[in-house]
Amino acid sequence: MSELVCYPTAPSSQHLPLEQSTSKVPSCQAMAYVKIWCILGLGVLVSLTRAHTDFFTSIGQMTDLLYTEKDLVTSLKDYIKAEESKLGEIKRWAEKLDQLTETATKDPEGFLGHPVNAFKLMKRLNTEWMELENLVLKDMSDGFISNLTIQRQHLPNDEDQTGAAKALIRLQDTYNLDAETISLGNLPGVKHKTSLTAEDCYELGKVAYSDTDYYHTELWMEQALKQLDAGEDSNVNKITILDYLSYAVYQQGDLDKAMELTKRLLTLDPEHQRANGNLKYFEYMMADQKNEKSNIAQKTEGNKSGDVTKTKRERVKDYLPERQKYEKLCRGEGIKLTPRRQKRLFCRYSDADRNPSYILKPVKQQDEWDKPRIIRFIDIISDEEIERVKELAKPRLRRATISNPITGVLETAHYRISKSAWLSGYEDPVISRINQRIQDLTGLDVSTAEELQVANYGVGGQYEPHFDFGRKDEPDAFKELGTGNRIATWLFYMSDVAAGGATVFPEVGAAVWPQKGTAVFWYNLFPSGEGDYSTRHAACPVLVGNKWVSNKWIHERGQEFRRRCNLSEWD
Repeated sequence: MSELVCYPTAPSSQHLPLEQSTSKVPSCQAMAYVKIWCILGLGVLVSLTRAHTDFFTSIGQMTDLLYTEKDLVTSLKDYIKAEESKLGEIKRWAEKLDQLTETATKDPEGFLGHPVNAFKLMKRLNTEWMELENLVLKDMSDGFISNLTIQRQHLPNDEDQTGAAKALIRLQDTYNLDAETISLGNLPGVKHKTSLTAEDCYELGKVAYSDTDYYHTELWMEQALKQLDAGEDSNVNKITILDYLSYAVYQQGDLDKAMELTKRLLTLDPEHQRANGNLKYFEYMMADQKNEKSNIAQKTEGNKSGDVTKTKRERVKDYLPERQKYEKLCRGEGIKLTPRRQKRLFCRYSDADRNPSYILKPVKQQDEWDKPRIIRFIDIISDEEIERVKELAKPRLRRATISNPITGVLETAHYRISKSAWLSGYEDPVISRINQRIQDLTGLDVSTAEELQVANYGVGGQYEPHFDFGRKDEPDAFKELGTGNRIATWLFYMSDVAAGGATVFPEVGAAVWPQKGTAVFWYNLFPSGEGDYSTRHAACPVLVGNKWVSNKWIHERGQEFRRRCNLSEWD
């Protein structure tokens, strides 16, 4: 009778090594202290009761008190030692964070512009500060706990930490970065270099694992293991990492490596139940595949080595058809203009069709692309205006929304990672002046345009390829506004970005890079009112830095005599 071989079992996504437990149940040591105090306290009480009778009359009995006192002193010293150890740990924590926060608060946006800093901030405030709370609770430090409890409602949660982790993984893919590069913090243009610990890498691997993304699980678990092998001290152990890693590798079809990793796990923990079961399954599968290959080789006189073919590691294909083209453009690769088309692009001074405001002080224009025509306006918004816009927007920033193509209702989406606010012209002279400037330079009526939208992109912030205008299958996209479709887009760049953050047009291969104080403009619709599908565009993830933009979506109503129809439908 053959031995039953079960399928390999996966580590739970909730699996945590013993060292990482954050339970508030008192430790055995703490319980021991309580027990000692109770016993010794009761002994003292009994002794004191007896002392009121004849306890002092017996030196022998008095010597018992000495031993009792010695036990009390020993217990007291153990308590003091435990308190000193705890306070020493808290002091080291405070000194480390004191230096970190001192550096960070000098340049908050620059510091958080490094995505690793942003991720570690989420992790510290969501996880590590809670661990410190458990430590301090042993001393019942009411002041600290009450303050932390009050502040907790304003702190990041699990969703934030997971979101920051996914942002790092997104940056890894978009910009072709290996796990080690990110872990070491070797990113272009960083001001505050920082690195990931083995535990950080493990957490990233767990986030990928929870999404059944075994490709990234392998990358980050391998990096965590590499750092542990290099001698890094960590709360996470190799057994836990190998458990995840071997299963992730198996799921990608590499039985050889899965077996190798499982055997390594068993050298560290021979009694590991899941690993022992998985190894039996892997050996069974390997033998089965070798027999099958042997039979095929005999028939075809081909490969007789019996080696098991390893599966090539690839990212899971997702919902975005132009993912590869989009990411290439974000990296500065992809389609380039031919020399002939390049010659059609010019720089010029414009007086905005003889507008009195610009006759004596024309604006600088630069052609970025020919079809669709994308124009950049240079030095079009001042630093003072930018700061005022940011000042007005910051208190109102909320998770950016998109219009549901079916219902037209605004909702959040995973493919738009930013926060935004809307500013009206009547609330501040600066906004009114900006709106008038857009109208003067485009020649379009902005009275029917949407309010100025201000957006700030966080760690890995992006807006995947989309159209600004409503398509024919979205008849209700802007129905509630009553101003027609979005005829054109005006986009201010209100910050430089150290790395990443380009505005790209995957359909045509254009890439426009952020440049503080400039703006870009393009038409979303042809003069006929038909949508220009070549304007499909995206905001690439911010790799390093902090990206601020503001945009004005101009609508059709009011443009009837400002942008007339031509004879051709596509003119």
